[in-house]
Amino acid sequence: MKIIKAAQSKREGVDFNQLPFGTTFTDHMFVCDFVDGAWQTPEIVPYGPLSMDPSSSVLHYGQAVFEGMKAYKDEQGQVWLFRPDENFRRINKSSVRLHIPEFPEAYFFDGLNALLKLDAEWIQKGVGNSLYVRPFVFASTAGVQASPGGRYKFIIICAPVKSYYSGEVRVKIEDRYSRAAPGGVGYAKAAGNYGAQFYPTSLAQKEGFQQIIWTDASSHQYLEEAGTMNVFFIINDTLITAPVNDSILDGVTRKSIIEVAKSKGMSVEIRPVEVAEIIKAHQAGTLKEIFGCGTAVVVSPISGFGYQGKNYPLETIENAYATTLKETLLGIQYNTQDDPYGWRYAVR
Repeated sequence: MKIIKAAQSKREGVDFNQLPFGTTFTDHMFVCDFVDGAWQTPEIVPYGPLSMDPSSSVLHYGQAVFEGMKAYKDEQGQVWLFRPDENFRRINKSSVRLHIPEFPEAYFFDGLNALLKLDAEWIQKGVGNSLYVRPFVFASTAGVQASPGGRYKFIIICAPVKSYYSGEVRVKIEDRYSRAAPGGVGYAKAAGNYGAQFYPTSLAQKEGFQQIIWTDASSHQYLEEAGTMNVFFIINDTLITAPVNDSILDGVTRKSIIEVAKSKGMSVEIRPVEVAEIIKAHQAGTLKEIFGCGTAVVVSPISGFGYQGKNYPLETIENAYATTLKETLLGIQYNTQDDPYGWRYAVR
């Protein structure tokens, strides 16, 4: 691997107490090109703009996928990742769906380790502080033929961050627009999945909601994801979430929450969840909690939802499942408690 260090760090000019999510980036980035049927020698170079041909395939046909993960620094200064093997597998699974060449495992982990060691000073200690790590790959072939590209670029960039959401989160259950359809690319972290969410989400925000809970494209009767998060419901004392399929992202935080909940003896059901069931449970007083989860938010409690012009507020409760599960995950991520699952990955 070729490493070119930045002449001077930008770190001194950064206010780490005021960090809009994902807008400040570290000094370096990892770059690797796919040319002539093979991934070339990877490089770590100073973070900076890319030079692209206007006809680059990604700009015309959207052949791009990405991942999201975080690096954490404990009180001893050791840097940790959380289940990066899952992110590696998923970016290749997404790549296969968009006909992008899979990335070599050794390149991925060698690049991660080298990049995070080089920019380790950007990671602040303390719960709530982390380094958001964004691997992504796109078609860089010049030409507007409607066919898969022959050249690709794999990049990892990093951004110091604090909390993704702050304050109350209310969601609207969407019954018109769809995020993904059976047989599509909903299970992949394809760039276009997120671009297509912006307009319906903006409409919901005008109504006073922060996010959308998507429903199935066929009938709009079954709940799927909440914006950029997987979503869980607590009815009585049971934790319920929809099963993953080809229209729901197999979230790393989602599967971690399920495993933690089961190990704590919680009742867990992974099954289709109808909108009508959630409304009925709210009316009966048995819907105790709704929360979203994902790499950026970890766990985000939802204070209420709207559906077809009616609002359904949720009361704040003590000893919430969301709080318990979040504290466990954060304890593992920041190395403040044992990791019986083997999820912590030490950056060396």
